[in-house]
Amino acid sequence: MTATQTANKVPVVSLPQTELLTLNVSDVPLLKDALGPGINFQPLFLDPEIGIWSILGTFAPGVELPIHLHTGGVHGYTFKGEWIYKEYPDQPQTAGSYLYEPASSVHTFAVPETNTEDTVVLFIVNGANVSFTEDGQFHSVLDAVTVQKLTEQCAQAQGLGPVKYLTGGTAKYTTE
Repeated sequence: MTATQTANKVPVVSLPQTELLTLNVSDVPLLKDALGPGINFQPLFLDPEIGIWSILGTFAPGVELPIHLHTGGVHGYTFKGEWIYKEYPDQPQTAGSYLYEPASSVHTFAVPETNTEDTVVLFIVNGANVSFTEDGQFHSVLDAVTVQKLTEQCAQAQGLGPVKYLTGGTAKYTTE
């Protein structure tokens, strides 16, 4: 049975799906030191049109990201290691922790220097992270478009060739 035949069996209009959109994380290279020393990631899903991006982040002990504001909600699942938001030191995220961050939340991601292993976290981000310096000045924006460009730049610099990840639709005219 084809995907189109399956779609025709339900009483709603649906998009035809000709293939299952899937990838194996072990086939996606780790982009090392992508946002600084010890900040590595694997892009899994990047859709710049709707602003959703999923990455598997691998963070070395002692890594800290700038304070940032989320423009949309974020889901995080910790596979390995430990991390905290500096603003909530009594709520460490450890292997098996699931976290939801609502839009407009502000915090500072940090991995304890005492960790004996890298920390691995799956983040599913809606919108952007708007980062600031210690004195509250604008630092940078990290969103699906930026992560897409960062993926290309890191892969090229690290001699990896094109990196396969999933993505959403593409804007175009209906007559094309």
